[in-house]
Amino acid sequence: MNDTLPPAPSSPHRPMRWLLPLAALAVLGAGGYAGYHYWQKQQSDQLAQAQTTAVQLKGLEATVEALRRDQRAASQRLQDAATTNRVLRDEVLGLSQRSALLEENLAKLADSANQGRQAVQRDEAELLLTQAAQRLAFADDVEGSRRLYALAATALADLPDSDGLNLRQALVQERNALDALGAGPRVQSLQRLDALGKALQGLPSQIAQTPADNTAKSWWQAALAPFVDITPSRLNGPLTSAERTTIDTALQLELTLARAAIERGDGSGRDAALNRIDLWAQRRWPDSPDLRAQRAELHALRTLPLQADDTVLGSTLQQLRTQTDRR
Repeated sequence: MNDTLPPAPSSPHRPMRWLLPLAALAVLGAGGYAGYHYWQKQQSDQLAQAQTTAVQLKGLEATVEALRRDQRAASQRLQDAATTNRVLRDEVLGLSQRSALLEENLAKLADSANQGRQAVQRDEAELLLTQAAQRLAFADDVEGSRRLYALAATALADLPDSDGLNLRQALVQERNALDALGAGPRVQSLQRLDALGKALQGLPSQIAQTPADNTAKSWWQAALAPFVDITPSRLNGPLTSAERTTIDTALQLELTLARAAIERGDGSGRDAALNRIDLWAQRRWPDSPDLRAQRAELHALRTLPLQADDTVLGSTLQQLRTQTDRR
């Protein structure tokens, strides 16, 4: 006998009663699976994110380390640059100091060279003025002295006004005084002496008697006049042709001696020669107004100076020597 009871007849609502739990269980399973899958995915994403973050962090750390190295290198370069700048600044300062010393030495050298040049110009001017004075004193070379004064003016032109202004003014006055001398006293004396010699040669050897001269004669001179021509021997005796030649030669010799004495500035020798010329002229030619005029010229020649006597001449040389002595 079968103890099992036969199944009760199913009710139409029993399957629905199991279906809901199963659906709920299925939904829960699906939700759990979905949640687990989502969780797995989240874990995977987080792991991947963590790995990516770790890699990025390592990259950032490497970058930071590189930046730190660059910073340290830059700092080192800045320190080196600062050190180099200090060294360069010290070198520039040293160069500036050396340049200042060089400029000072160059200024001293230029000043020394300028002083040396001025000293040479002073010596040159003194030499030229001394030669000009000697030409005037010993040779009466006025033209040569003018050229030497022009050279001295060129030598004094570059001197500073503190020293050269007075010298240049004195030199201008001295050159004006030199121009006023003309050809020079000796040249003028020689010219007048040559004119005198030519005038003496033109004097007549005989003078015709005029009626006034006959009237002035005494009775015995008038009585003897047709037979004897009486001439005072102290003035001019009768001369033969040989005597006239001898006197003319003596006159030419005395004129040459007078000319030589004038050229060398010998006043006493000139006067002695002119006195002898006067005596020979009275012996050679009869007394006449022309002869008296030439004798007056002889006297005037004896009074002419043979050397330039001007207080202005030589003043520039005196001032230059005074300035040289003060230095």
